[in-house]
Amino acid sequence: MPFINIDEYEPFEIVPGARTRTPYGENIMLSYLELDEGSEIPLHRHPHEQAGMLLKGKLELTIDGECRLCSAGDMFIIPPKTIHSARPVDGPALVLDVFSPVREDYAELFNKYVRGNDESIA
Repeated sequence: MPFINIDEYEPFEIVPGARTRTPYGENIMLSYLELDEGSEIPLHRHPHEQAGMLLKGKLELTIDGECRLCSAGDMFIIPPKTIHSARPVDGPALVLDVFSPVREDYAELFNKYVRGNDESIA
């Protein structure tokens, strides 16, 4: 699975108005996160390190009590077990998150592989 067409993945809703597609390998997971206007990822923490980049829109991101308004192209790193939250501002937002190690909860929900051709090459 070295190449990924994100459109071949079915999104799943993690909170109302927030859908993700999460291809993953042995030690790393990508999360293509679509946030509708008015949605919110509430304060939470997890044991995984998380890094990301805002691809489209504006995002109010709070990490360990510090809140910033992010624009497309802004990046962030969230250490493991750090409280954080996010909400789009003035419209929808698109975020690419990276988790290490793989988030087991997302992998269990997703648990699909890219559809492909199973025929061997002779």
